[in-house]
Amino acid sequence: MGSVAHLDVLPVPRGGGSIGAKAKLSLVDALLAEPEARPCAVLALRWLARHTGIERAVCMAVDPESGRLAGLTGLGVPPAAVDAFSLDLADRTHPLVVSLSGGEPVAFHDSGQTVPRPFETPLGHSSFHAVPLGSSQQELGPGLLLLTGAGDGPVTDDVLWAAELLGTRLAALGYRRIQADERRHKRERSLLLAVIHAVTDPILLTDANGRILIANTGAETLLTAGEEKREGWRRAVALNNMLFSASLFTAESGPTRRELLLVDPSEGKELLFEVLSTPVAIRAGENGIVSVLRNVTDLRRATEEIEENYRRLRLAEAATRAERDRLDLILNSVLEPILVTDPAGNIVRMNPPAERMFTFPGRRNSEVERRVQANDAVFTSFVSNLYAGQSLRWRGELNLLDPRTGATIPVEAISGRVVSKHGEETAVVTILHDLTEAMEKALLYEQVKRHSEELREKVREATAELAEQNELLRRQAFQLEQASALKSQFLANVSHELRTPLNAIMGYTHLMLEGVSGEINAAQQDKLARVDANARHLLAVINDLLDITRIESGKMPVQVERIRLSELIDEVMTEVEPVIAGTRLAVTRSLSADLPEIATDRQKVKQIVLNLLSNALKFTPEGSVAIRLEHHGPAGEISIAVSDTGIGIAEENQKTIFEAFEQANSSYARRQGGTGLGLTICRRLASLLDGRIALASRLGEGSTFTLFLPANPRPA
Repeated sequence: MGSVAHLDVLPVPRGGGSIGAKAKLSLVDALLAEPEARPCAVLALRWLARHTGIERAVCMAVDPESGRLAGLTGLGVPPAAVDAFSLDLADRTHPLVVSLSGGEPVAFHDSGQTVPRPFETPLGHSSFHAVPLGSSQQELGPGLLLLTGAGDGPVTDDVLWAAELLGTRLAALGYRRIQADERRHKRERSLLLAVIHAVTDPILLTDANGRILIANTGAETLLTAGEEKREGWRRAVALNNMLFSASLFTAESGPTRRELLLVDPSEGKELLFEVLSTPVAIRAGENGIVSVLRNVTDLRRATEEIEENYRRLRLAEAATRAERDRLDLILNSVLEPILVTDPAGNIVRMNPPAERMFTFPGRRNSEVERRVQANDAVFTSFVSNLYAGQSLRWRGELNLLDPRTGATIPVEAISGRVVSKHGEETAVVTILHDLTEAMEKALLYEQVKRHSEELREKVREATAELAEQNELLRRQAFQLEQASALKSQFLANVSHELRTPLNAIMGYTHLMLEGVSGEINAAQQDKLARVDANARHLLAVINDLLDITRIESGKMPVQVERIRLSELIDEVMTEVEPVIAGTRLAVTRSLSADLPEIATDRQKVKQIVLNLLSNALKFTPEGSVAIRLEHHGPAGEISIAVSDTGIGIAEENQKTIFEAFEQANSSYARRQGGTGLGLTICRRLASLLDGRIALASRLGEGSTFTLFLPANPRPA
């Protein structure tokens, strides 16, 4: 389709008519004889082409159901372009929709001016007239004609007459079609209702809100009640409606099958229904649910009775099997030999352990057979004594032979008569208990008892010795605690006594370097500078000793406050700026954008970072040093990593580098000096702040010390 981009929209005055009445009458007759809209449009366009000089035309009709203006037929235009053309009537700003609602012809022709909005038509770039179908009194006619001719002159009265005639015919055909559809819908609805009411199962059609739209007689009995019904009936119906409405929510996503318990309003009995629900489209943009309720009350009752009878049958069968297999279970579950004999003394049943004593193995062996026969004779003699007496129980000791090895097995035989309900002896059950283990245990018990007495005496002696050792250890522990306390006190006193004169030395040295006591020459200034540097180094050592002492004694206070790590890093960088200026190292820093404020001891964090950064500058001859701050949200931690490209730390030294007075074993580290307390203090301060320090290093490639601190506030 072409695009109409620059058109004027101007009302066109009507011209005079020149077509005779006979030609117009022929069009009227042809339209009246045609019962379909498209052929009527084809006849009208051909008549206009023959009598008014129209070269190309498109007839568009309004579809009330979809609310669109669609192509109906065309003249001199490809049918595919006509069928593909469609406009939404809700778009009131479209020029063609404006022409349709205006009721007057509108000319669209190229003039260099711009229409309110560009649009496309099946006529391409040609100029055309838009002529509404029907009379001008209609608010929205049945359609629209797009016409092109030899010139851009006004639309003639003949064209207007033909358009009005075609519009009237299309409106009449639409009205007739609507009437036919309504009659067909009524007939189909009547047939559908007759079918629904003929079904005994309740059938309902409900809307999206659960309101009943259609219900047959069975459904009305369950879910509706008039004013003439009694109060119990209406309550039952109200309960059924509530239960049924609640069950509809599960059917909105697709067909469902479920069971629903309702109440019979007439008798008050509970009825079980199988509900089959299916979502359906009621009309455009509105859905409903068709539900069929099948009464399965009797079926469920019969099913339950069958299941109960089947359950009883299974129980009876299980009881029968249990009764039949009871003896087998007793015999086979016992590890000791069990034999059952009849009143004549014959063995009728035995468990597997007894079979190993009283039956022949698969391969025939005379020696084994002799031992089995001997066992049988001994056992038969024992059972005969039971029948000779009047007691129902008999206990005795027998010596049997192991058929495979010939070893003597002492056993205790316990026999009992089995008497029926009528007092008749039916069998004798004998249990053979192997006494070998019991005899061995008795012998072992005597040995254990003797050794126990000996061990008890040794335990008494060892207990006395342990008591002496424990008392000695307690005294040594007390002495160690006193020594540790005295050491900490000594270090604190010595450090304090050393710091006082040392501060005086540093002060006087600084005054002399400043020239307060007079001018000094270069050699003197050099010597005083060395004195000042060594004094500061000694002060740092003393401060480290004091920190270690405080931490070990538990007297190191923690002052928690909210801090910004970015500001703290700025302070650290400012303090080490003179050190950086004296090196050839590139020092960089990177801070994560989502760093939060944290609650911790600002001074101790600063001391840790300053120590790590000073070590990185000290042990990096050349290269770079980097500080990186990151926020690890899932872990709830903040990390401060100090990386360098320095000498690195060997793997064997990484385990001891954090111990007091320990340093990496390298010539470069020894040249740099130090007490070996810095990293020890850093790790212990990090532990005080609920954090930790991690080390990653390779010898000759550099090191990375990372301080991890909790991002959440430290508990008080």
